Amino acid sequence: MIENKSRYSQFIKSEAKRLGFLSCGISKAEFLEDEAPRLEQWLNKNRHGEMRYMENHFDKRLDPTKLVEGSKSVVSLLLNYFPSEVQNKASYKLSKYAYGTDYHFVIKDKLRELLNAIQEQIGDVYGRAFVDSAPVLDKAWAAKSGLGWIGKHSNLLTQQVGSFYFVAELIIDLELEYDHATTDHCGTCTACIDACPTEAITEPYVVDGSKCISYFTIELKENIPSEFKGKFDDWMFGCDVCQDVCPWNRFSKPHQEPLFNPNPELLSMSKKDWEEVTRETFNKVFKNSAVKRTKFEGLQRNIKFLKNE
Repeated sequence: MIENKSRYSQFIKSEAKRLGFLSCGISKAEFLEDEAPRLEQWLNKNRHGEMRYMENHFDKRLDPTKLVEGSKSVVSLLLNYFPSEVQNKASYKLSKYAYGTDYHFVIKDKLRELLNAIQEQIGDVYGRAFVDSAPVLDKAWAAKSGLGWIGKHSNLLTQQVGSFYFVAELIIDLELEYDHATTDHCGTCTACIDACPTEAITEPYVVDGSKCISYFTIELKENIPSEFKGKFDDWMFGCDVCQDVCPWNRFSKPHQEPLFNPNPELLSMSKKDWEEVTRETFNKVFKNSAVKRTKFEGLQRNIKFLKNE
């Protein structure tokens, strides 16, 4: 039985590599005891702002067996999105994860393929794929399975490749060989805390989501509070500041996923181009993109806010 667990685990990890994932770690599907008080306190302090969905399914967020019946293992996966080219520096900025095709589509397809391979090789295995679309604490599971540690900016970090990658999971009803958490390597560094334009990192390892530029430019549907004028550093969708300044990201390497390559027009657009962008150009540049989440009107609101700074 132990031999099978080891063989199955190795098979899953080799398939993950074949599908282009950076790394794969496995942990036991069980209640996340350490995360429960942290999540409760974060919600009680209203650090989720208008993201009311964060209050839902509290138990499911912490216990995968309540999310996937009979689940035994959480298979965590990382997929690199660090681009080989970045936008025109004098332009309004987009978070790098949104350059290409919406990651939900790309990763869901890979996870389905991985689950199919597991079922073909091992047999009757039931599971579900999760990509930032259900009450799953992705980063906590990735850290538990040894794929990295959660940094002071609350992103998952690794010594080998930094933090520019997506985190996803397969939760399955198969017992496997489990990995162990790694150690924290942030040390005394406070680069992310010092650089955050809106002071959203209120203390090491704690981010007030309701002050984050990503929250304002993507999640918030109302007008952006005027008190934040002049603090957005030209970010019109998302923000990468805390990752850009992190010393571990000097080890980031460009991704090899063609679907994450941007429309060439996106990289060359100037501030004036963005200010005059039409719905037609928006739809062309952001076809199948995560930027569609904020919609044309949302992006226009963000640009107007930046322009009037």
